Amino acid sequence: MDQPIHVAVGVLIDDKNCVLLARRVKGTHLEGFWEFPGGKVEADESVEGALGRELQEELDIIIGETSPLLQVHHDYGEKQVLLDVHRVETWSGEPHGAEGQPLAWVGVGSLDNFQVPDANADIMTRVKTLLSAA
Repeated sequence: MDQPIHVAVGVLIDDKNCVLLARRVKGTHLEGFWEFPGGKVEADESVEGALGRELQEELDIIIGETSPLLQVHHDYGEKQVLLDVHRVETWSGEPHGAEGQPLAWVGVGSLDNFQVPDANADIMTRVKTLLSAA
């Protein structure tokens, strides 16, 4: 069996207690689904390094402090993923879809209206808990 694809994932929560979701663009695996921003960890990178690089590329932000939230292993059948999920506590810049992807700041009451990949289900549960506790 192939090694899972290792992915660094960022959870950004703004001062209005909304979380940032990005929509997968046309022509990608699971196109049209919403997800937490991030991307593949390269062989020579730490998770934090990959998260910083990916969020700079995707959102045009520089991340500051992060804290680990959870790890998710998921098997899509044709591929397996290992998601290393971190809460991004601080960042500089205003997030925008630097690669043309739509973004949405979403409150806890609206999260269920967004279709997310199966691998994101555990992340959604944790994020709902975070947003409800604030």
